[in-house]
This record gives sequence, C-alpha cells and structure tokens, in this order.
Amino acid sequence: MNSKIIQIDERIPFSQAFPLALQHVFAMFGATVLVPFLTGLSPSVALLTSGIGTLIFHFFTKGKVPAYLGSSFAFIAPLALFVTEKHSIGQAMGGAMIAGLVYLIIFLIIKAFGSGFINKYVPSVVVGPVVIIIGLALAKTAVSDMAATNWVVAIFTLLSAILFSIVGRGLFKVIPILLGIISGYVFSIIVQYAGWLPKIQEMGLAVKDQQLIDLSGIAVAPWLSNPTAAYAQDFAGQVFSFASFHFPVPEFTAAALLAIAPIAFVTIIEDLGHIFVIGNVTEKDLIKNPGFDKVLLGNGLATVVAAFFGGPPSTTYGENIGVLAITKVYSSWVIRISAIIAICLSLIGKLSATLQSIPSSVMGGICILLFGMIAAAGIRTMIEAKSDLSSTRNLIIVAVILILGVGTGKVGYATLAGILLNLVLPNES
Repeated sequence: MNSKIIQIDERIPFSQAFPLALQHVFAMFGATVLVPFLTGLSPSVALLTSGIGTLIFHFFTKGKVPAYLGSSFAFIAPLALFVTEKHSIGQAMGGAMIAGLVYLIIFLIIKAFGSGFINKYVPSVVVGPVVIIIGLALAKTAVSDMAATNWVVAIFTLLSAILFSIVGRGLFKVIPILLGIISGYVFSIIVQYAGWLPKIQEMGLAVKDQQLIDLSGIAVAPWLSNPTAAYAQDFAGQVFSFASFHFPVPEFTAAALLAIAPIAFVTIIEDLGHIFVIGNVTEKDLIKNPGFDKVLLGNGLATVVAAFFGGPPSTTYGENIGVLAITKVYSSWVIRISAIIAICLSLIGKLSATLQSIPSSVMGGICILLFGMIAAAGIRTMIEAKSDLSSTRNLIIVAVILILGVGTGKVGYATLAGILLNLVLPNES
C-alpha cells in the first residue's frame, strides 16, 4: 500500500484494513471508556455500544460518512448525577433515550424542509474557526490531563508517530498512530522496569509517586467477559436479564428528561462541526450527500440503542477525524471494521485490559498530533475558501468563536454564537 488517498467508498484488502482499523480503536478507546468511568456506567458496555452505534450510523448514512461514534462528554454531569449520586441507572437511560429522540425530531424537521439552509447560513468564516475550536477545545485534555503525566513518554510517542508519518513507507506510512502507540507502550515498559521513572519524576517531567504502567490487570482479566455483568450487582432490581445479559429498565421521569434531553441540542451542533471537518478533510459535501438529516438519524438511533444496553449517548469523535487527516485513508469500510473490533474487545477481557493498561501519557502524545491536525484543518478551510479576514464583520465572527470556544471548551456554544453573529451582523458594503 502506498500513501495515496483511499476514498470513502473504497474497500481495501482486509489484511491492510485491519491495522488501519485498529489504530482507530486505539484513538477512540481512552475517551470512550473515560465517560463511563466518570459516570458510574460500565466501560465494557460503552465499548460495545460504540461499536454497535457506529454500525447503525453507517447503515443510515449509507457508508458515506467515515465517522466513528463514541461516548459523548457533554452528558457526563447529568449521567453522573443520576447513576452515581441517585443510584438510578433507569432514570439516566430513560433521559438518554429521550435525548436520542430529540435527534430524531430534528431529523424529521430537516427531512421536511431540507438542509440547504445549513451551507447558506454557516459559511466558511463560521466553519473554519469552529473546526479550529474542535481541535483547540481538546488541547487541555491532551496536554494537561494526559501528556503532562509523563512528558518523556509523551514526547517519545509523539516523535515516533511523526517519524512514521513522514519517513514511513508502504503500510507503515498509513498507520503512524498505531505504530506510535506501540512504540510509546514499549518505551513505557522500559522506562518503568529499567528504573528510569523515579529520575524522570525527580526532574519534574512526570507525576510523582505514580506508576507509569500496570500490567497486572492483564494477567487476572478473563478471556471472555460479559460487559453487562456489573449491572446485575450494582443496580439490582433496576435491570432485566436476557441470555445472561443485563439491561437497565428505563424510567422516563421529568427530572431526567429536563436534565439530560436538552443536551442533545448541544451535541447536534457539535456533530454539525464534526461533519464540516470530515467534509473538509475528505473534500466531500457531506451536508448535501448523504445529508445532515441522515447523520442525525444515525446518531439518534445509536444513542437510543446505547441507552437500551446501559451505555452513554453517542457522538462523532474528533480523535478519529484526526486519524483520517493524518493517514488520508477515508474508507468507511475501515471504520466499520474498527466498530467490530470494539465489539469484540467488550467481550474479550484480556484485550480490553491490555488497552486499558496504555499509559495516559502515551495517548497524550498521540492526541497532541490528532487534535492539532483538526485545528490545522480549520485554518485550511478558511484559506481554501478565501475567507475575507480584512472584513471587520468576519473578524468579529472568527474572534468570538475562537475565544468563546477556547474559554468555555464548549464547541456547541461557540458554533451557535458564530451562526447567530453571521445572521445578525450586516454585510459591509
């Protein structure tokens, strides 16, 4: 395989597609399992529903949008409230199902009136900075929360991925993320077991009194596991069982509906931003074909199904968009293989434990590259569209989106502000 662009509808041989799909799994894994850790849900169920949700999404978008769906961060606070504090997984999942129905309602509205208004009211001067924000809003997570736990490992991983991306040949050139993670993982083992970790910590380049990598979980993990097993014990009386699997009984309460469902409007706007990014990277007008309504339909149904299993609501993932930008492999076939791998991981305990043992600093080094590529794609959008930044009106729109987005870390709020400013500010004569 050479470094040529692999288009969305291309099906490359499985022997080549599998490692490409595997690096998508590595890219999404950390964020996808972090959400259930923070909300009291099952990480294995989140993996299962991310894979199922991605396949549902690809079915309804006819494989024309190479996106991976993972756990949405926007729902963390309300899910944690109902699952962890109120110990009611039923109310949490009931609210999540209604959030999925909000997607379906917006789908019907766009289906009836068309999506032509999106390109009209969301020009490049809005799209560009929104795409930039999608990358920059994740910068703190990549740097402060992940890479800073061990800068030596993070930088080694980052440089490895860059090296494979630039000087790699054949298959190595299109799987730099996977190779970077493997290199960082092996280096982490060396750093810890060769006794280098204390010295790095003394230099202030790593978190003190913290183990870099723990391999013990792999040894004790079972080969086959039931991702829903914990729900039978943790939420006894709130689940029903079928073929050894345990599903939460949804409760549709006003409190859960008001706390969880409205967040769907924020994630819908974030999805819009992600679709613009994917369209920019792949040079396809995905708003027109397959249509943003199909995106909402796929994501809405994926969220409803995730709630049925007891998983967090779904959303398109920026991490995987970064992989697309770096590798130039846009094949939806590869993304679907990654979805199947995720489903298998949720059922194979040792594989899941191996991924969970990857140090956060390794993923931090990788995410610096992934999120940076997304931000760079936003700059490219404005350059290629020849956005007039000598215009005071356009500068105001860009400025507000960037500062609001970076300041709040909320892509949805920044996008909404940009759309409203574009509507109300008069064009300069």
